[in-house]
Amino acid sequence: MALRRFILLALLCGTVGLIPNAAAAEVKFDTSRVSIVTAGGTYKITVEMATTSAQRSQGLMGRKDMPMGAGMLFDFERPSPVTMWMKNTFISLDMLFVDSAGTIFFIAANTQPQSLRHISPGRPVRGVLELNAGTAGRLGVQVGDRVLHGMFGG
Repeated sequence: MALRRFILLALLCGTVGLIPNAAAAEVKFDTSRVSIVTAGGTYKITVEMATTSAQRSQGLMGRKDMPMGAGMLFDFERPSPVTMWMKNTFISLDMLFVDSAGTIFFIAANTQPQSLRHISPGRPVRGVLELNAGTAGRLGVQVGDRVLHGMFGG
């Protein structure tokens, strides 16, 4: 009888353990376009939009690469305190922290892949634009530059 209960419990635990994996479908992202306006020019980027809690939680984790001229734009819907990290993210990124008007007020450049270090600008943000590491420097992006997208009212 004890062996039967053990086997039943093991099967139940194994089945319950599989449910989250089966239910956790791959998170899909819509795409959009943003423009980054700098002193040197305006640059158009194709971004994946992270607008839901599941999308924001997934972000770029698990990715081995991202095409040049691409990125991910996190929309927090309203100014919110935000902390980002690189856990399970295999590519180095530039993170541009953006206020409600679309103004970049903090840049975390060349983040370390898979780092557990928390990255926070110290004030609420409306969005975070993630680009391949080095993109901000290559384009001359500075604090005070603008990101144009409908979520910022433009």
